[in-house]
Amino acid sequence: MLADKPRQDAYQSAILGSRDLFKDKTVLDVGTGTGILSIFCAQAGVKKVYAIEASNLARLAREVVRENGFEQVIEVFECKVEDFQLPSGADKVDIIVSEWMGFFLLHEGMLDSVIYARDKFLKPNGLMFPDTASILVAPCSVPNRFDDFDCLSGVSMKAFGRELRKQKADKPEILNVAAEHLLHEGHIMTWLDLKEVSTEDLNSFDMKEVMVIQNPGKFQGVCIWFDCTFPSVDSSPQNGVVLSTNPKCPATHWKQSVILLPEDACEEVDKLDPIAFSLSLTRNSDNCRRYNLQLTLLDVEKEEHGLPCDCVMTKCILMKAHLQKMEVE
Repeated sequence: MLADKPRQDAYQSAILGSRDLFKDKTVLDVGTGTGILSIFCAQAGVKKVYAIEASNLARLAREVVRENGFEQVIEVFECKVEDFQLPSGADKVDIIVSEWMGFFLLHEGMLDSVIYARDKFLKPNGLMFPDTASILVAPCSVPNRFDDFDCLSGVSMKAFGRELRKQKADKPEILNVAAEHLLHEGHIMTWLDLKEVSTEDLNSFDMKEVMVIQNPGKFQGVCIWFDCTFPSVDSSPQNGVVLSTNPKCPATHWKQSVILLPEDACEEVDKLDPIAFSLSLTRNSDNCRRYNLQLTLLDVEKEEHGLPCDCVMTKCILMKAHLQKMEVE
C-alpha cells in the first residue's frame, strides 16, 4: 500500500492542500497502519492526532512518528477503534482521517469501524477524509482471461483458459482492466455520504441497468470500481481531491473487481447495442466485512429502457424520434 502512489498522492494532496482545515485541529486516524496519514496531518499543522491501529503495526507506527519528530503531536493507540476511549477531559475530534476502502469499495474494508468512530468521537460539524464514496459498474472485455488462451505461443490453450475460469468462478477477479477494454464509461451503482451513511445502509445494494455500448468489443465481464472524494477549503466539489480506481486512472493496489461471464454468455457487441443486467452486493452473514456479489444477465427486449435511449432497437429509435418531434413542436 505504501507503494501505491495514486493512493498516497490523493491523501497527501487532500490533507496538505487543506492546511486551513487542519491547522490547530484534533484528528482521529482510524486504522493508521504505519502512520503515514497521521504524519501528513501533523505536517498540515494539527494540534493533536489520535492514531488507532488494532494490529502490532502500531509499534512500528510509533517508531515512524519518532523518526519524523512528531511525538508531541501524534499519539498511537494499539487497539480497535471500538475499544478506544478519548483521554480524560479531551473534547471530541474535528476531523476523522481513514483509508478504510476494500475491494470494490466495501469488501474486506473498515467502513463500519469508521462509522462507529464518527458517531462516537466526531464533533457535529466535523469533517471526514474522504467524505463521499461511489461504486461504479461497466461492461468490459477481459482478453487475458479469454482471448489470450486462443493462441499462446502458437498453441491453442482454450481448455486451460476454461479450467482457469472454472476454478475462479465463485469469486470476482481482482485485476487491472485496460481503459480500452471498457465497453461503457460506467454507471454509478451507489453514492455514499460518509457524514450521514449508517451501517444498516451498507447491508445491501442493488442495480438494474440497460446500458448502451459506447465502445465495440467482446462483452466478457462486468467491471466494478470506486471513487472517493475529499473536502476542500472552499467546500467546492470541483476543487476537491478525487481518489479513483477507474481503469482510465493510474493503477492502484485495489485494481478493479471483474465478474467474468460464462463462456456461452459472452458476445460481440457493437456501438449502440443495448445490454441489460442486474447486480447485487449483499453483506455476508458470516463475516460482516465481506460482501457477496450476484450478477444476472437480462433480456434487453423485456427490460425498460431509459428515455431517450440511444440504442439501435426499433422501439427506442421511434421513441427518440417522437420525443425530438415533440420538442420541436
